Amino acid sequence: MTLSILLGKTAPPELQPVELPARTGNRHGLVAGATGTGKTVSLMTLAEEFSRIGVPVFMADVKGDVAGLAMPGTPNERLQARLTTLGITDHAPAANPVIFWDLFGTSGHPVRATVSEVGPILLSRMLELNETQSGVLDIAFKLADDQGLLLLDLEDLRAVLAHVAEERKSISTQYGLVSAQSIAAIQRALLRLESDGGHQFFGEPALELPDLMRTTPDGRGVIGVLAADSLALKPRLYSTFLLWLLSELFEQLPEVGDVDKPKLVFIFDEAHLLFDDATPALQQRVEQVVRLIRSKGVGVYFCSQFPDDVPSEILGQLGNRVQHALRAFTPRDQKAVRVAAETFVPNPKIDVEAALTQLAIGEALVSVLSAEGVPSPVQRVLMAPPRSRLGPVTAAERQQIRASSPVGGKYDQPLDRDSAAEMLARRAESPPPAAPSAPTASPRPTPAPRASNRQGIVETMAKQAARTVGSQLGRQIVRGLLGGLLGGRGRSSW
Repeated sequence: MTLSILLGKTAPPELQPVELPARTGNRHGLVAGATGTGKTVSLMTLAEEFSRIGVPVFMADVKGDVAGLAMPGTPNERLQARLTTLGITDHAPAANPVIFWDLFGTSGHPVRATVSEVGPILLSRMLELNETQSGVLDIAFKLADDQGLLLLDLEDLRAVLAHVAEERKSISTQYGLVSAQSIAAIQRALLRLESDGGHQFFGEPALELPDLMRTTPDGRGVIGVLAADSLALKPRLYSTFLLWLLSELFEQLPEVGDVDKPKLVFIFDEAHLLFDDATPALQQRVEQVVRLIRSKGVGVYFCSQFPDDVPSEILGQLGNRVQHALRAFTPRDQKAVRVAAETFVPNPKIDVEAALTQLAIGEALVSVLSAEGVPSPVQRVLMAPPRSRLGPVTAAERQQIRASSPVGGKYDQPLDRDSAAEMLARRAESPPPAAPSAPTASPRPTPAPRASNRQGIVETMAKQAARTVGSQLGRQIVRGLLGGLLGGRGRSSW
């Protein structure tokens, strides 16, 4: 039996089901439309249906209402009218298995990554550094690797930058020119990032991808909901975090080729934030990820108001389209309507450009890839409603769901282990080696070792272990966006 998810049905009297085959769910997609046209409900239906067939989902909750996936829906006249129109008789309110996440740790389990995992390229974008400052940050990371200094949190990075400033002349000779002005600019950017709450993201325990790819004992995919109502107000932090997560998926997941259903569906809401001010090199990397991550079994679904928020090179990789109504009030809107119309496979029964401005709330133009990977002609579809709540959860409900989560004990308490800041502090406290004593003519006994050189076996082994772990992590952890694409080496697959 071929698995599929029901998106909706064509208008009466045909009422033909429009389904997305599960085997093409990893061919990516786009959900677009003006504010208030039903995009969020379509995203919830998409997530719920993927979960139903056993596919884990990770999505951002920008407005706070996606959290309703965790609670059963409440029947009302409007919902019942849509079900009656669609001829759906087996619709019953039901909650979905949900884990709440939050970079700030208030509305869900904390999501953390180490500074090393994020790497200098994505961190430079997050800090809005120029090319010269980014080069200095590259040097700081390389120095940390060479000296076995673990970069786990922002305190570690600040300590390494201070070390670079102190040893600027010798470091410039070995690694390249380092200016005091660039270091100061990076330090100021780190302070801004910290004031935005970025310090809560960097640290340990770091997020492990298997916790985003959970299924329940009865076979449903767990939906990870990232609280992003506050995060979306910090667009650099929001987009860079999601881009980092996409990079980690690409680096760590094994190749699986064509599968009967995705291993994970990743929904990127407010997609325009990813591409605003993105350099051509970064945009090219994102395009490569979207094209290649399909073979890892991951489906990426972008959501935005306008289809042209997504660059055409990436838009061409999105085989599944759900386009809600667009408003053609301005020249920008009119251009968006034309772009959207041109991306669909024509259907002689539908004037796509006209329909885009006439769609009602909860109605969309839909085109999906068939099980053979062939784009279907566009259809005008009444979208099916989710079984979960259409609205936010209360603070008490959120806390109850969080308390029963299987990952709370793993991530809720931060971990502060020995890393670059502590290592450099110990170096600063170590006394300098004593000057050699003057030679004497009288016979002398065998001298005892100087106190500064006396070192126990345990201390020696500890220092060596720290250096070994640091250098191994430096070689193995992804350095920058999609380490494999940039010549780096990712961590071994699990």
